[in-house]
Amino acid sequence: MAEEVRAEMVANVFKVVAAEGDAVAAGDTLVILESMKMEIPVVAEAGGTVARLAVHEGDVVQEGDVLAVLA
Repeated sequence: MAEEVRAEMVANVFKVVAAEGDAVAAGDTLVILESMKMEIPVVAEAGGTVARLAVHEGDVVQEGDVLAVLA
């Protein structure tokens, strides 16, 4: 079952840490967002494999946008 990791706020994608195909554990950082000069890490809530990354560095995301999909 796939798990979508979504943005919790409007922000810029500062850094993409994970890559498609990477195995991740719960708590691993997938993406770092930047909003109001603060860096906000987005972490995997469960372990799995990064099936798809939906963002690139420099993208602007809205609250609720899918950042990554874990399988």
